[in-house]
Amino acid sequence: MTATVTSADGTLIAFDSTGEGAPVILVGGAVNDRTTVAGLATVLGDAGFRAIAPDRRGRGDSGDAPVYDVAREVDDLAALISYVGGSAAVFGHSSGAILALEAASQGLPITKLAVYEPPFVVVDSRPRPGDDLASRVRELISADDRGGAVELFLTEGVGAPPKQVAGMKAAPVWGWFKTLAHTLPYDLDICGPGNHLPADRLAKIDAPVLAIGGGNGEAWIRAAAQAVAAAVPNGRYETLEGQNHGVLNQPESLRALLSGFFA
Repeated sequence: MTATVTSADGTLIAFDSTGEGAPVILVGGAVNDRTTVAGLATVLGDAGFRAIAPDRRGRGDSGDAPVYDVAREVDDLAALISYVGGSAAVFGHSSGAILALEAASQGLPITKLAVYEPPFVVVDSRPRPGDDLASRVRELISADDRGGAVELFLTEGVGAPPKQVAGMKAAPVWGWFKTLAHTLPYDLDICGPGNHLPADRLAKIDAPVLAIGGGNGEAWIRAAAQAVAAAVPNGRYETLEGQNHGVLNQPESLRALLSGFFA
């Protein structure tokens, strides 16, 4: 069932609700909308939860505002939590995990928080994105060069090698990426210049936090998840063997870990 909530600035946020039980809100990352977490919503709904899969602002059926601010996305999450009864568990993937952590640090009534591979840079072997990356991506969007914006994000923000980007360009997914390109600066703003781990903010989180890294993924982003678990007062880290950053393509792999944590 698709419905909407109204955020603090009047923006409508669309979401799908799957299952019955304790609510779990699913927050996707860059170039994703609610369809990306739909498979996980089905898994959690089947496991006895009410899974809420929203379109983050600027995506899918949700509205947007003329000027972006991370605080507005925190407000969006607050509106969803209010809608489902005033408190909820949250799962965040990638930059969506960083957004969920920020919301928890601001005191939103999040009962439990699971985050999968938040892309903080905590090891020297991983180059940091340039501090001006978000502004450069915005310039390309303003010039209507959506493809260029996506390529810049992938090469400098994600660290994708040129051969991999070339393969994406030749695949149907490239059109999807370009459609959502205007939201790339949103995720870069969420990650912050240089993708630094905000240890002081994470220390404010009261909710239990489960940080997850994929066993088949990159070591630097597993290290980021481990660092999050160490930085929050009540955190633990788990490796999900056989998975990488694309875990949402195999949502069943998260069933046991998440249903046990959210129970």
